[in-house]
Amino acid sequence: MPVAEGAVSDLFGRPLFLALYDWFLEHGSVYKLAFGPKAFVVVSDPIVVRHILRENAFSYDKGVLADILEPIMGKGLIPADLNTWKQRRRVIAPGFHALYLESMVKIFTNCSGRTILKFEELLEREGLNGGKEIELDLEEEFSSLALDIIGLSVFNYDFGSVTKESPIIKAVYGTLFEAEHRSTFYIPYWNIPLARWLVPRQRKFQKDLRVINDCLDGLIRNAKETRQETDVEKLQQRDYSNLKDASLLRFLVDMRGADVDDRQLRDDLMTMLIAGHETTAAVLTWAVFLLAQNPSKMKKAQAEIDLVLGQGRPSFESLKKLEFIRLIIVEALRLFPQPPLLIRRTLKSDLLPGGYNGNKDGYAIPAGTDIFLSVYNLHRSPYFWDKPHEFEPERFLAQKNSEGIEGWAGFDPSRSPGALYPNEIISDFSFLPFGGGPRKCVGDQFALMESTVALAMLLQNFDVELRGSPESVELVTGATIHTKNGLWCKLKKRSDVH
Repeated sequence: MPVAEGAVSDLFGRPLFLALYDWFLEHGSVYKLAFGPKAFVVVSDPIVVRHILRENAFSYDKGVLADILEPIMGKGLIPADLNTWKQRRRVIAPGFHALYLESMVKIFTNCSGRTILKFEELLEREGLNGGKEIELDLEEEFSSLALDIIGLSVFNYDFGSVTKESPIIKAVYGTLFEAEHRSTFYIPYWNIPLARWLVPRQRKFQKDLRVINDCLDGLIRNAKETRQETDVEKLQQRDYSNLKDASLLRFLVDMRGADVDDRQLRDDLMTMLIAGHETTAAVLTWAVFLLAQNPSKMKKAQAEIDLVLGQGRPSFESLKKLEFIRLIIVEALRLFPQPPLLIRRTLKSDLLPGGYNGNKDGYAIPAGTDIFLSVYNLHRSPYFWDKPHEFEPERFLAQKNSEGIEGWAGFDPSRSPGALYPNEIISDFSFLPFGGGPRKCVGDQFALMESTVALAMLLQNFDVELRGSPESVELVTGATIHTKNGLWCKLKKRSDVH
């Protein structure tokens, strides 16, 4: 296996995933990265990734990631060991069924509506002072919006963070920052005895966790007191449009035969809160960043919105017609995947395929090997994508042959009939914004639909420009790719609405 000797100094001042991309172009699709005594195998090839995530999925666990996230998410779906994961996935996956997603579109539009109203009020105030536009950090606004959506749809709790700040919101953000900090910090100093009491950052983290846990415990208690135990099929056929509480928590508590252990429920909810918040905010941030540099694509998007929605709000049915908006979201996820890396550790020795241009005999790896699956490299691989660094949402409509790449089936939208959004099946693992195989993210459709609604409603009402140059928007990475100082934009009320 080729070895990239990574000087740790290479990483200062730039995100890890960018360095991994340079080394991928130099050393190939599978290489070993050594930092002093620590070594990682970096994989940037769909054939090898498919082997790890799908064909041999149960020979791997989450490794380093599970160690880092366990204090925050406990045994939630992301860090869970294999046995816990199998039990919880069976219970949680049915929760994201079609009728639930359909009813969630109402929550997506209501929350997005609050954000739009806030912008309109700010513009009005600016207008009274003679101004025609406002300047906003859209990354921060998307972050509040995503938090409100997760609160209402997952545990029927209104954070109201678009319009106010509360102790629970501060605690959520504190916990998110700590999760980020841990995912990028080399030494898990927080495991050292007494660190949680002596290090101010860790003391604050313990306090934040207590605030969130108290809130979640109250919501769980409340849901259990009003429990209506029902079979899973009946739960999936409930009339969600008339339910006062259509949250996922309600579904999990009411499910017959599900072991509703409070601790496990709390871990599940915490995982969804963290995983479902930061990622959506990031997708919307980069979608706007890309559109602002491509005014013709923004106009095309607005023309589609005017045609499909007019002045109305998006519905589940109209989402199906907003094809270009959906593709913008997907292309933003290709160029800026959230997260840019997936982490795995081998539970037993394995033989990885060589992948494209790799060793024909493959690569033997021992048990305990830590692996970075570079989603960023996969999504921008010059071997699997035409013009990989360019923003072209339309690319997902065209079939792409495997072009002689042995073991890769090419890109074919007809492989996943009825899919609203392109996925890893269509692309044979060259595109996997939500992972793939059995441990793929259960909330993928939820996140995609939520992002589509929010973007459509923003563009329906406003023209958006970047405040500075695209180069002034610096990338930083933790669990997701975000900006260093926010995405500052100028918003004007649209003048060309038909």
